[in-house]
Amino acid sequence: MPRMKKTSVEERLKRAMREVIRSMDFAAEHPALAKRGNSREAKRIATIYQQLALAWDFLALQCKHWDGFVKKRDGFRCCPICGTIEDAPESWLLLRRNGRKTIGRLTRPTSREIFANKRAALLLDDTLNFHGAKFRVEVGHARRSSLFRAPAITVAAHRTVTCKESGVECSIDDHMIRLRIEPRRARTAPPGGAFPWELPRKALKRFPVLLEYDERGRFVGLCIFRPVATRRPPPAAAVKTQGSG
Repeated sequence: MPRMKKTSVEERLKRAMREVIRSMDFAAEHPALAKRGNSREAKRIATIYQQLALAWDFLALQCKHWDGFVKKRDGFRCCPICGTIEDAPESWLLLRRNGRKTIGRLTRPTSREIFANKRAALLLDDTLNFHGAKFRVEVGHARRSSLFRAPAITVAAHRTVTCKESGVECSIDDHMIRLRIEPRRARTAPPGGAFPWELPRKALKRFPVLLEYDERGRFVGLCIFRPVATRRPPPAAAVKTQGSG
């Protein structure tokens, strides 16, 4: 008995894409659509065409553009497999239910120009809520900014990744990693900052911080022990009511 050849994902996708496109061409050229008036048959064919278009979008999300992009007559570069235009914004994402998920591409500031404001300099500002954790990626070019009507200053280009989980916020950019275990309350002074050697030992004993280092004595990590939340005792009135019952 001859062995069946295993088709690759690329071959199966190409075949499915060709079949959908042929079906769309058949529906688009159906005689019912050429007749005047909105007959029931014409509405059914139009509905089928829209359903095929959704199938096309679903298949295009799976395409990795293996054959590159080809320049068309109108000047756009399109994928010859799925028809996606190069660098066109995507409205949908296709994610696996289990396993590794990939969204978007690595974006970094590339221009040396200093833009007039944040809106003009912004390249990316995207947020994802993933199983209760919140991720935000913000990328922008250098820009001008003014604080409290002071002379304008230049804000450097940046790529900042922020993660929030259970009241803890971790922010990572090209120059700093900031970790906050408590959000700043409104109308309160900003927290102070100091290096460990600048603080007295009495103050350091109240900081549940563990510095990690390698065999050469180089700093490699930081560990913060979160304080255990203690339950507040009930009010005296509530205790008295429960005891009397």
